[in-house]
Amino acid sequence: MNTKPFTPTNEQESIISHAGPAFVSACPGAGKTRVLVERARKLLADCSTGRGIAFLSFTRVAVSELEIRLRREGVLESPTFPHFIGTFDSFLWQFLIAPFGVPGCVVRPRLIQDKGDRTIQPYAAAQALPLKCFDRTTGNALPEELQRRGFRGRANAHETTARSIRARFLEQGELDFDDAREIALARLCDPVSSAVLARAFASRFQELIVDEAQDCNPTDLEIINWFRTAHIPVKVICDPHQSIYGFRGGVTEQLFAFGQSFTQDQQLPMTGNFRSSRHITKATVALRAPSMPTITDEALGDYRDEPIPIYILAYPGNSVPASVGAKFHELTETLELDPRECPVVAATRLGSANALGHPANSGIKNLSYRLAVAISDYHFSFELDSRKEALKGIHKIILELEGHIGDKTYHQHILDADIQLNSWRPQALGLVHALRYDPIRFTSADAWLDHARSLLAPLLPGNGRTINQLLPRNADLVKALCSAPSSGHCARTIHSVKGKEFPAVCVVMSSRTAKGILDYLSTGSPAASSEEARKIYVGASRAQRLLVIAAPKSQATRLASLLQTTGASVVSISL
Repeated sequence: MNTKPFTPTNEQESIISHAGPAFVSACPGAGKTRVLVERARKLLADCSTGRGIAFLSFTRVAVSELEIRLRREGVLESPTFPHFIGTFDSFLWQFLIAPFGVPGCVVRPRLIQDKGDRTIQPYAAAQALPLKCFDRTTGNALPEELQRRGFRGRANAHETTARSIRARFLEQGELDFDDAREIALARLCDPVSSAVLARAFASRFQELIVDEAQDCNPTDLEIINWFRTAHIPVKVICDPHQSIYGFRGGVTEQLFAFGQSFTQDQQLPMTGNFRSSRHITKATVALRAPSMPTITDEALGDYRDEPIPIYILAYPGNSVPASVGAKFHELTETLELDPRECPVVAATRLGSANALGHPANSGIKNLSYRLAVAISDYHFSFELDSRKEALKGIHKIILELEGHIGDKTYHQHILDADIQLNSWRPQALGLVHALRYDPIRFTSADAWLDHARSLLAPLLPGNGRTINQLLPRNADLVKALCSAPSSGHCARTIHSVKGKEFPAVCVVMSSRTAKGILDYLSTGSPAASSEEARKIYVGASRAQRLLVIAAPKSQATRLASLLQTTGASVVSISL
């Protein structure tokens, strides 16, 4: 139980006590998880209705954090019924897909979350492209996706194949999350089923709480709005400035507009920041879109009077150097912070890995290189989800060597073969430790590869291909193999740290995006840089005591001037 007494601010109390629908705009560190717990406690004080609360968010991390808090505070008990706590996707699947199936399909629906990775290759000489390169409805090729993969020529044959494969997926009841959303919305909007579903949901839930709503896409907003029109109270909690999922159809301006559809008394702010120092709260204001109404959030937490300035590390050249991580480590050591709790974050894993001198998957498809990256990723990760991803990458390689996947996606094979989640992990863990790179143990990258071949050769199905063919030598292999990190800092993407907080954070701006970000933050254009700017805002707002931003030398002075306009103390260091 939490023994520290909770005294809500006036804004927090308004949200805890508010009956009916509400759109809550919460700044970073506003204490929204605590407010959600207290709102649930207030609702459940009267158990006479027998109805529950649905707690929805968009990532497993956010759901897990909320569930832990609810159980620790004694608000949520086992069994969970009649409540629901889970991701938005799992809610739709449990209540609107699994019970009814896929329209026109007699097969039980199955979730294939990596369906978009299915390879499209209409004939042997054609360039292979993933299914996500083609519009879900029309099957037409998406020009930006083709350009990203260097595709040239006409895509007519690919488009025909993509349409055929999508139709076959649906006939087999195989859906990804976007399919599920579309079917769920259609079911809610159908005049016949809509009325029945409204009564069913109203009898089960007295309130829906949708957290991290800035991660919505337009279909999600339509679904949330259906609950409002069905007179089921919905609390929507978000920070629109943290909308960084444009690649999957995320919303920003639409979310602001959605908020305006609530009445004035239903639009509730949370502006106090209980996470960060006053210098960090001031600096993050400068990282918000200039066209959006903004309030400087007051630092209210334990670190509000922390005197540490914002550090800007100006690095030379176009690639982020390892000296960024070295200087960040020096700054955290001065404060006696545990480096394992102080990540280096960037828009891409490659950017943060470069800053620490870590290996990173640079897109090389060579199986030997992928294996080396997965092994190194595991040993460079100090966070459970990152290690799970590394193990999954190793499992994929094992399946490829065994000849199991073929033209299926990884998750298709897992379902078809009925492979249990944890059944393969001991094997993957064994390889992780047996192939941990150590320059004393392995005199060269080739020596490491020879050992990997000896361990993996027994997996081959005996179809004529040798382990040397499947795990060929690669000139870049040495880049992917590193011994365990000495500094202890982990390289993370900004998406992976969203919703978390750390004593210190180093945010890396790439030379490719830095100018566009600062142009946007200064003038509001180019609009194409808006999401990249929001990523920097999300990364910076994770910091409690120390915020370090690495920027190319050509833009470091501009960045320092921008942050100083809010009154934040800034120190620039040239690397």
